[in-house]
Amino acid sequence: MRKKRAEKRYLKPDPKYDDVQVSKFINAIMYDGKKAVARKVLYDAFDLIEEKTKKSGLEVFKLAITNTQPIIEVKSRRVGGATYQVPTEVRPERRYALAMRWIKINARKRSEKTASAKLAQELIAASNNEGAAVKKKEDTHRMAEANKAFAHFKW
Repeated sequence: MRKKRAEKRYLKPDPKYDDVQVSKFINAIMYDGKKAVARKVLYDAFDLIEEKTKKSGLEVFKLAITNTQPIIEVKSRRVGGATYQVPTEVRPERRYALAMRWIKINARKRSEKTASAKLAQELIAASNNEGAAVKKKEDTHRMAEANKAFAHFKW
C-alpha cells in the first residue's frame, strides 16, 4: 500500500434526539447542502409517525432501519473470462448505509403529497416488515441464495 488508510470521520449526534443514526439519515436525505430543510422533513415525518402509530417516531425509525438492513449481498467477480455473482456478507457500516439509501429512494417514489408524509409512510411500512425498501432487501437475499453455488469464489 502506498498511502495510509483514510481516517474514519465521526458524526455529531443530531440536536433534538441526540442520536448519531438520525444525524446520518438527515445527511442522507439532504439535497444541495440544505440541512435545515432535511431536518425539518425528518422531524415532521417523526411527528406524523407518532400521530398514526401512537409509537415514538425514533422507535419506528430504528425498527425500520433494522428491518431493511441486508445480511448478505452479491458482488461481481471475474474468474477466467466469466463474471460470477458471488454472495458475500455485508459489513455493518454498509448494512446501515444500504438500509438508509433504500428507505430514502423508495420514500421519494411514493405518491403522498409532502416529503415528510412520503418518508413517514415508508418508515412505517419498513417497521412493519413491508414496503419497497424491505422488498429490496428480500430481493438481495434471494439473489445471494440463488448464487450460493459460487460462494467458493469468495477470497
